Amino acid sequence: MSTIPRLVIAAPASGSGKTVATGLMAAFTEAGLTVSAHKVGPDYIDPGYHALATGRPGRNLDAYLCGPDQIAPLLLHGSADADLAVVEGVMGLYDGASGLGELASTAQVAKLLRAPVVLVVDASAQSRSVAALVHGFASWDPEVRLAGVILNKVGSDRHEELLRAALDEAGVPVLGALRRAPQVQTPSRHLGLIPVAERQADALESVRAQAAQVREGCDLKALLALAHSAPELPGTAWDPALAVAQSTQGAAAVPGKPVVAVAGGAAFTFSYAEHAELLTAAGAEVAVFDPLRDERLPAGTQALVIGGGFPEMYAAELSANEPLRRAVVALAASGAPVVAECAGLLYLSRTLDGKPMCGVLPADARMSERLTLGYREAVALADNALAVAGTRVRGHEFHRTVLEPGAGASPAWGMTHPARRVEGHVQDGVHASYLHVHWAAEPSLAHRLAARAADRPPLEARCG
Repeated sequence: MSTIPRLVIAAPASGSGKTVATGLMAAFTEAGLTVSAHKVGPDYIDPGYHALATGRPGRNLDAYLCGPDQIAPLLLHGSADADLAVVEGVMGLYDGASGLGELASTAQVAKLLRAPVVLVVDASAQSRSVAALVHGFASWDPEVRLAGVILNKVGSDRHEELLRAALDEAGVPVLGALRRAPQVQTPSRHLGLIPVAERQADALESVRAQAAQVREGCDLKALLALAHSAPELPGTAWDPALAVAQSTQGAAAVPGKPVVAVAGGAAFTFSYAEHAELLTAAGAEVAVFDPLRDERLPAGTQALVIGGGFPEMYAAELSANEPLRRAVVALAASGAPVVAECAGLLYLSRTLDGKPMCGVLPADARMSERLTLGYREAVALADNALAVAGTRVRGHEFHRTVLEPGAGASPAWGMTHPARRVEGHVQDGVHASYLHVHWAAEPSLAHRLAARAADRPPLEARCG
């Protein structure tokens, strides 16, 4: 049993509570608390801002990708040694995976965590009606403990008085009232917020402004007391070593600490914190490098992971780094395991918007007007560097690019839901796909990659 104090920050609709959640994390951190930050859903970008606010890794809680049973253990793992856990919701409070009821919704996660919910309401275009809105959210599901409201984008003192009076009639505590403040906003582009890694100094200023706004407008003592009112959370913390052992029927960590290079930097910011932890637990040494700056793969590289991000924003710079592109080609040609997701898939292609990429895959990528977004169910069609044939996973697609052809002679995945199709490329040791998968749901993926890496000699002579 755990007594970690915790809050879920939710909203009636997407975009209403983002800066408030991050501001709370930063304000509590500045007050001397160790804050564990969590994000409902698959999003990679918000956790980057959470990490900036708290100084700890931002983590995801996705009941679709990882399963409802993993939500509390993952929160307990991430909040080890923390004084407070703050969970930012996704979309509207009750919005979940399309067509699957409450699955993966903020409401479901709040119930699984037995956590009180604070609803952040955009009050800019309403006064007394706010009480009806909040009443509806509070009464929709009696198992969700909607314990208070933070009013956002309040126009004036008089506006705040009207809002507070209405909510007092409804019996819902107002825990904060925030004025409109353009300086706390974070710029966006085609896939959401611009990641922290691309605007470090400006992002830090935004987070500081958000913390200042929250300190001025919210009752932090009342919010902390509410977090402490959360009951004990049953179960134990997720443990990467135990997860790997259980998923592989007790297989030991691979010997020799094979080096798994992981792409980072501004172009490749999408990665779940648990992936590196699982690779380490499986026996690998994780070495992060930046394809925008580094001309060599890390010393001793035996496997490569290139996750998601925004290579389309840096296509010219990635293309100009010819020494690294040659190193990646040499590693892939040797048969070493190379796992690429979304942005990594584009980087391995021949071209991205006409600019030369690595050319490992016989495919070309380009930007598109169409957004591809949603949860997916898939099965591995053949043995590969990441999974054995028949392995079933749940994943997420999120991109505005097109790869032609989208599937190779040996596809990476057979999609089974919501539509049947094949996708991705498997060739030699390469596994490349648009599909983002959370390895905490299938820790054997990390062990398989580490084991494949251990079988390969480092290619120092051809990796730089």
